[in-house]
Amino acid sequence: MTEIDFHFNTPDKVNYACRLLRKAVAARGARVVVVGDVSTIEAIDAALWQFSAVDFIAHCRASAEPSVLARSPVVLMDGADAALPHQQVLLNLDAPVPGGFERFERLIDIVTDDELDRREARARWRHYADRGYAITRHQFQGGASR
Repeated sequence: MTEIDFHFNTPDKVNYACRLLRKAVAARGARVVVVGDVSTIEAIDAALWQFSAVDFIAHCRASAEPSVLARSPVVLMDGADAALPHQQVLLNLDAPVPGGFERFERLIDIVTDDELDRREARARWRHYADRGYAITRHQFQGGASR
């Protein structure tokens, strides 16, 4: 069953997602699919190119050639229903429950302190909880932005 983690009160989803991706890929060797709306995925794509001068996080769009998808530890997409080579970690930056989330070993859901974002997160939480998924809550504690 998919492990589900919610990270609450993050001040900036894009920056926080980049930090999580750096940790997941560099420290743990994870393979991650990032799902969000088109503008968020574009922002993540741009941020990953500029995030760190010493830690490049290899990534591609879900529309990339199959050989590129297979080699990329991070795949960016605006919907999780497509067949992907990565089914280890799903990083959700979108409002709805991501389609196909149950195929992943782990789902990480990032939530800002914005009231609408929190309300949408509560709906996702209920969706997972009603289906018997165990959920772990993480609270953003502040600190360095990178």
